[in-house]
Parts: sequence; C-alpha cells; structure tokens
Amino acid sequence: MNAAAPMRKRTKGADVTLMTAKRPPRPAPAVSLHQKILADIEARILSGEWPPGRRIPFEHELTARYQCSRMTVSKALTRLAGAGLIERRRKAGSFVARPHSHSAVLEIQDVRAEVAALGLPYRHEILWRGKRRATRADRARFGVGPGDWVLGLTCRHDAAQRPFCLEERLINLSAAPEAADEPFAEISPGAWLAGRVPWTRAEHRISAAATRGETARALKIAEGLPCLVVERGAWSGQTPVTRVRLTYPGEAHELVARFTPGQS
Repeated sequence: MNAAAPMRKRTKGADVTLMTAKRPPRPAPAVSLHQKILADIEARILSGEWPPGRRIPFEHELTARYQCSRMTVSKALTRLAGAGLIERRRKAGSFVARPHSHSAVLEIQDVRAEVAALGLPYRHEILWRGKRRATRADRARFGVGPGDWVLGLTCRHDAAQRPFCLEERLINLSAAPEAADEPFAEISPGAWLAGRVPWTRAEHRISAAATRGETARALKIAEGLPCLVVERGAWSGQTPVTRVRLTYPGEAHELVARFTPGQS
C-alpha cells in the first residue's frame, strides 16, 4: 500500500498533482507496570484461583517476577487493599480477603444474588435431601399438619470455590408438591421456590451461634467459631411454604436494615 495517495488539483492552465500523506495509526496507550500487576492479581482472586485466606507472593517475590521496583509493587498492593480484595498484615504479608456480604434484614434475598453482588463466581451443591412425614417438631415450629409430607434439604452455597453459606431448608410439599421431584441441580431451593410459590408473609429470626459438627465441616471452618444464623419462615396465605436456616461464617457477613421515619 502506498504511503501517500495522489490528489489532482486543477489550476488555471495546468494540472498540479498534490501528494497527501496518510496518518499512521495512533498507538494504543501503554499499560503501566503497576496496572499490570494489579490486573493480574485481581483476575486470580475474582476467578477463585486464589481463594480467601491465601497468602499472595511477598513484595520482593513480585518485584523479581515483574522486574520492577518495590515502590511499583507496593502501589499495586495498596490499590488492591483499598478495593477490599486483599488484607496487608504487618510482617506477615498480604492475604486474599474474605468477602463481606451485606443482607437486608427485612428482605428475602437469594444467596446467589448476594455472591453476585460481590463480583465472585457462584455455585451450589445439594449435600442431603430426604422426604418424610412431618414430625412433632416440624408441626410445632413450622405449622404443618400431622399428615403433611415435607422435604428436607441441606445445600451449600460457594463463592469463588469457598463455602459462603449453609442452607438447611424444609419445604411443605402440600404447598409445593413439584419440589419432591426437583433435583435442584441448576437452581438452588430458595430461588426455585421464589419463582414457583408466591409468599404473602414472612418472618426472620437472627442469632449468633458457635459452629459445631456437620455445620462446621460443611463450611470448612473450625468448631467453635462464631456464625451468623438467619432463620426464615414463609407462608402463602395461611399455608406454610418453607422454613430455612442459613448459617454464615460470622466474620464474613453482616446484616443491614434501612428504615424510614414512619417505620417502627
């Protein structure tokens, strides 16, 4: 391709050929080294490759890897800490931060939406399920009848391949009979119910508890660590639909409620 294209211009008594040079393409703006370090570490955290609690390379290791100054590395780590992605601990190094989730006390939120709000990849897994006649305890706590069938489910929700929340749910099969045959492989029990059975009344109970036994093992945390426990019940008219116990590691979750002056 020619670097210049001829243009003919007619003047009085003569034709003059002018040469107009084509402008070379403008080069893409260069990415600074600290931005590259920041983007590399951020991508590994958000993809789940570096899970919460993992120590990221020390500053001198990053300096050697990227062939740059300590100041450049420190600038990138400061930005990551400011964004809440890492925690910098004096003399110990930098670690991937455990994401903090905010739930509204007065709303029923899908756990998947909570994880998505953190910008992390989500998955869920059904750990246990069982169909049975309602027990005396079910009737007392849930309001189902003595002849009603219920479906019990234990589901773990993960954020970036780390346990985020343990869901222990009871579904009244008189209110949602299709749940008995639903595998909940593509959609979690709570999200499935929200799309199938409209609720007209709900209640929340919020407490703190030390993690024990199967709950601690499912969340992959040590026994005795504090957890935030949210118990919810939902009804459609006078018919109980579901009761669920959601257990979150206490250090990674907090509840937020907003009120107007007219509310009490």
